[in-house]
Amino acid sequence: MTLETDAAPTAVTPRPLSARERFERIYRILRDRICLLDYAPGSRLSEEELAQEFEISRTPVRRVLARLESEGLVQSVHGVGTIVTDVDIEELQQVYHLRLELALLVGKLSPIPRKPEDLDRIRALIARCDSDILNPDQRAFLRLNMDFFYELTAMTGNQPLREISERLYFQVARVVLKMMPQLGLVEEFTAFRREMEEVLAAAEIGDWESIGHIRRAHISMNFRRMMRHADEATDFDNGM
Repeated sequence: MTLETDAAPTAVTPRPLSARERFERIYRILRDRICLLDYAPGSRLSEEELAQEFEISRTPVRRVLARLESEGLVQSVHGVGTIVTDVDIEELQQVYHLRLELALLVGKLSPIPRKPEDLDRIRALIARCDSDILNPDQRAFLRLNMDFFYELTAMTGNQPLREISERLYFQVARVVLKMMPQLGLVEEFTAFRREMEEVLAAAEIGDWESIGHIRRAHISMNFRRMMRHADEATDFDNGM
């Protein structure tokens, strides 16, 4: 005796997002737009327009903007509204110095062993890098950099460290994008690929402390490249 099994499968209705999930989604979208320079420094963010775009009230929009302001990405100006901030070079130096010290903690504070699928994601990012470098694009570089950053932060179970590292990362990410024409895309892709390979090799043998040192070294080199080009641009503007 056979049973009939011709009934169409029941469609699964997606679970509606909670208020917290909607908040995080909008926050990440706006943060990415700021870091990718879709919202350039000095741009005004309209609460009303954002509320219309995301089909929500202005109250949650204000909460998102308040969080972005606490992270230094926007500033509320009386009588003007919410303005996307720029990064001061002295402030940038302080942020980088802190990032250098925090990088070492990734392999020390509650390291999380990587599973084969975790390592496969890093390998996929390296392959993406190889593809992107054939036709270098600034936004593609920063997207790739962001995805790798998330893989790095996933290597520690220390939540405060992850949150602070993420906040500092997004404070400087847009500066890298602004300076990319001076830094050179191919040079940045090449240096970044080297970092991913070194991290992958250390992760494959479970050497978590080495990952912290690798990360610190590459943050330092990136900062030095940025400062060198910033100094050259200043000398040029001064006619030196």
